[in-house]
Amino acid sequence: MYVNNLAIMSTVHPFLKECLLIMHRLNLKWWLHFSFFGLLFGASFGEVRYVLPEEMQTGSVIGNVARDLRLEVRDLEARRARVVAEGKSKLCELNTASGSLLISQRIDREALCAQATVCILQYQLLLEDRLQAFSIVLDITDINDNSPVFPTGEIKLDLVESTVLGRRFPLESAHDPDLGTNSVREYTLSQNDNFALEMSNQMNGNAYPELVLKKALDREAQAEYILKISGIDGGNPARSGTASIHIRVLDANDNVPVFSQRVYKAFVPENSAIGTVITTLDATDLDEGVYGDITYSFSHLSDKLGGVIEIDRLSGEVRVSGIIDYEEASSHELDAQAKDGGGQASHCKLIIDVIDVNDNKPVIEIKSASANVAEDSKPGTMVALINIYDLDTGSSGRVTCVISDNVPFKLVSEVKNYYMLVTNEMLDREAQPEYNLTVTATDAGSPPLTSVKVIPIVISDVNDNPPTFMQCEYSANILENQPVGTFVIKVKAEDTDDGSNAKIQYQISKDTNSDVSSFLTINSDTGELFTSRLFDYEQSVYFQIKVTARDGGGPSLSTTCTINVFIKDQNDNAPVVLYPVQSSGYIAEDMVPAEAPRGYLVTKVVAVDADSGHNAWLSYRIIKATRPNLFMVDLHTGEIRTTRTFMEDDEPKQALVVLVTDNGPESLSATATVSIMLGDGLPVLSELFEFADESQKSDNLTLYLIIALSTVSSLLILLISGVFYFKLCRRGYVYRSTTASLPVFPTTYCPPSFTDFSRCGTLLNDERYDSFMTTGSWRGDFRFGSNTDTDTLKKRSAAYQKNTLRRLSADRATLKVRAGAPHPCYVIK
Repeated sequence: MYVNNLAIMSTVHPFLKECLLIMHRLNLKWWLHFSFFGLLFGASFGEVRYVLPEEMQTGSVIGNVARDLRLEVRDLEARRARVVAEGKSKLCELNTASGSLLISQRIDREALCAQATVCILQYQLLLEDRLQAFSIVLDITDINDNSPVFPTGEIKLDLVESTVLGRRFPLESAHDPDLGTNSVREYTLSQNDNFALEMSNQMNGNAYPELVLKKALDREAQAEYILKISGIDGGNPARSGTASIHIRVLDANDNVPVFSQRVYKAFVPENSAIGTVITTLDATDLDEGVYGDITYSFSHLSDKLGGVIEIDRLSGEVRVSGIIDYEEASSHELDAQAKDGGGQASHCKLIIDVIDVNDNKPVIEIKSASANVAEDSKPGTMVALINIYDLDTGSSGRVTCVISDNVPFKLVSEVKNYYMLVTNEMLDREAQPEYNLTVTATDAGSPPLTSVKVIPIVISDVNDNPPTFMQCEYSANILENQPVGTFVIKVKAEDTDDGSNAKIQYQISKDTNSDVSSFLTINSDTGELFTSRLFDYEQSVYFQIKVTARDGGGPSLSTTCTINVFIKDQNDNAPVVLYPVQSSGYIAEDMVPAEAPRGYLVTKVVAVDADSGHNAWLSYRIIKATRPNLFMVDLHTGEIRTTRTFMEDDEPKQALVVLVTDNGPESLSATATVSIMLGDGLPVLSELFEFADESQKSDNLTLYLIIALSTVSSLLILLISGVFYFKLCRRGYVYRSTTASLPVFPTTYCPPSFTDFSRCGTLLNDERYDSFMTTGSWRGDFRFGSNTDTDTLKKRSAAYQKNTLRRLSADRATLKVRAGAPHPCYVIK
C-alpha cells in the first residue's frame, strides 16, 4: 500500500500529487516502490495515509499501522486500540496481535464516491487507556471493474434520404462508472459503406460519439441499416459494451431541433418538494407537422437520479421527482436531447447545482466512555471520547459543543471533530454519586439545528471517609450478677462511603486495658455489646472500654468511641453482725447495773451491709426476748436500752434476739443474739441513759433533813464513784465522754473484704462499699480494740471484763464465759 501524511501531501511535498497520477499508469512493482518512499514522510504527524485499490479481498492487509505510527504492537491490546469511523461505515478493522489494518468489508469505490475524482475515507485509530487518537486516511483508487454500458440496447434513427453528406448525428454515450483510464476511451462502429463514427467533445471536455453520413442515402435502394457500436474503456485488459443502431431511411426532414442553449445551468435547494420545476429546456424545429414536433428526454440517467429528476417529454420542464440531498451529491450533470418526429435529434448539457440547506442536525457519537469514574480521579482524567460532526457544509456544518453547567467536567478538543470529556475538579461521590451530563451540539446554520445527548456518569466510591459514631461517648448501666451474654448497649457508626467501603466491623479497641477488655464481647456486625462475665458491684462499680469501628476499604479507616459502663448494685449481700460476736459456742455478754434506770444504754448491735445505697440501710428490731418489754432496740442505730427499771423477779441473765434487715426490694436479714448480765454493785453512769425518772415523789421532809440527806448522799456517791473510777481506769474499762473512753467490746468475725476504720486499716477495702451506719448520740458509740496483739485482745475480751466484775460482786453467781479466738479489730463510727 502507499502510505503518506496528508499534511505533507498538501504543504511539504506538492509534487507527490503528480506522483499519484503517475502511479495509476505504473505497474504494481513501481507502485510499491513509490509507496515506500511515501512512508518515509508519514506517521510523525499523528496521521497515516494509505492508497489502496477498490475491490480488495476481505481480510487483505492495508498496512501495518503500529509500525507506521511507531507504536508497540504489545501496547495495542493493553491500551484497547480500535479503529473508529465517522458515521456508521466501517470497512476496515485492526488486528491488535500484528498491528495490521485489515479490510473487513467489500470496498466499492463507485458505491462510496460515485463519480468523485478523489475518494477519501477518514478513520481514527483510538487508544483508550491513556487516550491517543491518530488519523487514518484511506485513498481508494479505481480499478477497471465495470464495463461500459449504453443507456439502451438499441439506438433508433430516422434519416431522410435527402440528408446531406457529412451530416452528424449525436449518439448517446456509453456510461462507465470507472474513472480515468478505466472509463470509456473510444468507440468503434461495425463495417459499412454509408456511415462513419467520429468523436466530439462537450463543453466540459467529455467526448461523445457522432454518426457521420459519408455516402448519400437512397431509400429506394436500402430502406434501413442495422449497425453495431461498441464503447471500449482504457483498462488493462479493456472492457467493452455494445449497442445496435437501427437506421430507417425516410423521406426528407431537412431541419433538426435546435436548443436555445448548448449548456443549461440551474440551481435547486436540497429537499425541494416533489414537482418543483428546476428549469425548462427549450428547442425549436423549423419543420412543420410531424417533423416539427419535438420530444425531450435524458440521454442517460443513473439509477440514483432516475427517481430524483424527471423531464416532461413535451414541455421540456425538468422537475424534482424525489428527495434531493446535497450530502449525496452537490451537483448533477445530465445529457438531454430533443428529437423531432422525423427522428432527428440534437443534444445539450444540463448542470444542476444543489443548494445546501441546513437540514442535518449535528451528529453526536460516543466513541468511548468510562462506565465508572473514581472519585479520587485527578483533574484532567478522560471520562469519554465524543465524535461530533455535521453533514452540512459551510456555516451549516460548523458545530459548537457545550455541556451542562455547574458540573466538574469540561470538554477538550485536540483532534478535529473529537472532544474529550475530562474532569475539571476533584469529585466527591458522597456529595454527588452520579451525573447525567447533557452534551449539546449546535450548528451555525439559519435557523440553527441542535442535537442533545445525555451521558450518564457514575462516580465510583473511594474509601475516603472513616466511620463516624452517633456519639463520641456512650454510657451504659447494668445490674450486677446478670448472666453472661446479657445485652449491655449497642453502638452505631455510619460511613458515607459505598459498598464494601461502608461495611463496618466493630471490635474492642486494642487501646482498652487487657483486663477490662475481657468484661464484654461485641457482635462485629451489629455493634451490640454483651457481658462475658458476672459483675460484682462490690468488686467494681465502673469501668471504661473503647470500641473501634473499621470499614472494609483498602486501606481501611477506623474511628474509636468510649463506653462508660456503670455497674448498679443489687441487694445480694445480707447484713453481717460485727458485734456481739456470733460464733458457735461463744456469745459475748454485756453487763448492766441492776440499778440502771429506764432508758439506760445496755449495748449496741453493730452490723454492716456490703451493698450500697438503700440496699445498705439497716433496721433493727427485737424478735425474741427472755423478758418481753424489758429492753428496746433503736430502729436505726441498733442501740439496746432499758424500757424500765429492773425488779427482783427479773432473771439475772437476759437473752435477746435482734433481727437486722436491709432496705433492699427483697430485704435480706441477719439475727444477732445478745446476752445481758445484771450486775449488782456496778455504777450507774449518767452518760448512758437518755432520760431520768421523773416519777420521784416529793416528800414532806423538812428542809434541813432534805439538805442533810442530799449532802450525805452526794458525798457517798462521789466516794463510790471515785473508787470505781480509779479501779476501772487502771483496767481500761471506763466509759468516757471522748472516743478514747468509750466502752470496749471484743473483736468479731467478718468476711475477708472487711477491715477496720482505725489504725488497723479500713472497714471496706475501697470505695466499693459505702458505709450507711445511721448516726446516734455520742452515748451510743463504742470503742474497739486498737491493735491486734493477742494479750491486749485477751485483756479487752468480754471474759476478762466479766472476771473483773465478778471479783467486785462475789455474791453474784459465777459467770462462765468462753473466750473466743482473737479476731481483727473493727471500728464503727
